[in-house]
Amino acid sequence: MLASLTPLDWKRRAIKYYPEKIAVIDEEKQFTYKEFGERSDRLSVALDEAGVQKGDHVAVMIPNTHYMLESFYGICQLGAAMVPLNYRLSAEDLEYIMNHSDAKMLIVDEAFTEPIEEIREKLSLEKIIIVSVEGHSSSLDGIDYEEFIRTVPSDAAPPEVDIDENQLLTLNYTSGTTSKPKGVMLTHRANYMNAANFMYHLNVRHDDIYLHTLPMFHANGWGGVWAITAAGATHVCLRKVDPPHILDLFENKNISLLCGAPTVINMLVNDPKAKETEIATKPRMATAGAPPAAALIQKAQDVLGLDMIHVYGLTETSPFILYCEWKKEFEDKPADEQAAIKARQGIELAFNGETKVVRDDGEEVNWDGNELGEIVTRGNVVMKGYYKAPEKTDEAIRAGWYHTGDLAVTHPDGFIEIRDRAKDLIISGGENISSTEVEGLLFKHPDIMDVAVIAIPDEKWGEIPKAVVVRHSNAEITEETLIEFCRANLAHFKAPKVVEFVESLPKTATGKLQKFRLREEHWQGAKKVN
Repeated sequence: MLASLTPLDWKRRAIKYYPEKIAVIDEEKQFTYKEFGERSDRLSVALDEAGVQKGDHVAVMIPNTHYMLESFYGICQLGAAMVPLNYRLSAEDLEYIMNHSDAKMLIVDEAFTEPIEEIREKLSLEKIIIVSVEGHSSSLDGIDYEEFIRTVPSDAAPPEVDIDENQLLTLNYTSGTTSKPKGVMLTHRANYMNAANFMYHLNVRHDDIYLHTLPMFHANGWGGVWAITAAGATHVCLRKVDPPHILDLFENKNISLLCGAPTVINMLVNDPKAKETEIATKPRMATAGAPPAAALIQKAQDVLGLDMIHVYGLTETSPFILYCEWKKEFEDKPADEQAAIKARQGIELAFNGETKVVRDDGEEVNWDGNELGEIVTRGNVVMKGYYKAPEKTDEAIRAGWYHTGDLAVTHPDGFIEIRDRAKDLIISGGENISSTEVEGLLFKHPDIMDVAVIAIPDEKWGEIPKAVVVRHSNAEITEETLIEFCRANLAHFKAPKVVEFVESLPKTATGKLQKFRLREEHWQGAKKVN
């Protein structure tokens, strides 16, 4: 009898073969695979006794701690789906996601309960479980996580559940291209195949010590939450990105692998401690989220000795669909050419399916590095669809192909390289920002007549949102007050960092806004990739 493909089975394997191996290090705490398995199972039993059943949804808003890892396994092995929440979102966004996702319960870190307190009465949650955090307190009515699992014996077995590989494992919400986040339905099979790609192409080994620099809520840590367990490697948790602390962990914990957006690389290489740090382990680092500049990749390799691996994907594809395969022949090229190659998105991974760049008629572009087309993909890692949004699913998946909206070229060796975005999406520090969402808020301000939000280059974040504003006559609003208005009504990372006041915005004869003309002055001499 064939068994369903599910990454949950890798926990069983790890416990079977590596029971005394250190599975998780979280600051001063550490757990063996046997202990980690017991804690995850106790969470499953406690959730089952609280009424969580196969097919239910449980939201989780926790940073990169052992509690987040336990939630991935404890919730999903019940046949329930986990809804990982971005704790940087506004209360309004969180309210929408939790209600739209039909979340039955919420597990939340005590440091992030403030927005939940604000919206609690508007949520249809049956129960809230709070992870206590030293130095924080909350008025939120909920049960303590440790108390919740304490009543369950350490040897308790979770209920046996028949899992279909095509059923929902996680429901991951985008924060990207529309004013309302979309729920991406990722199955057990899609997560399994993506994690297999993670293991193979990032060369995950049993002796690896993996640092969770990348938020686990972001596309399930790109699959790292599953892949590291599969290899019986060690998870090292990181509550927040703190460059000096990360550099210390490189030395003190012998970190050998990590993932992160280009902005994290930038923070690491520019930290004063970087020049003093010799990293004996020469960690491999996968980067994605926004195409990294070749110069940044070169700096990461020169300053820190990181072995950079460029990957590409989207939440809708679990997320990996391309990686920049490194060939021995590249090693004879000058360092700057090597970095330029590593900045390309690359080729298909072994297990994800087919990815290519196509013209409007669906035919593949020439492999000449010049003809522009859209990246499309199909196969093992594509989402099941958008939750409760069949029309948006049909827009995204056409004739069996998922359309990414990313415009790219294909080089003669088959390597794909993004050149532009089909939509005016801003990617700042690896976070997606919808320009139309920000514009929608700004249009609500009484002093604003017209507005456009664009991406401009930024040394730290890669790019940041800028608002170009036409004020009403006699309006007295300033850049500072407008930024504060946005920060009060949006997640802070979405708020414009720069505001320019103009007399008018460039438009076509039919009134269509020409954002490319606004971007031109900022991106001259720089490579605009999204």
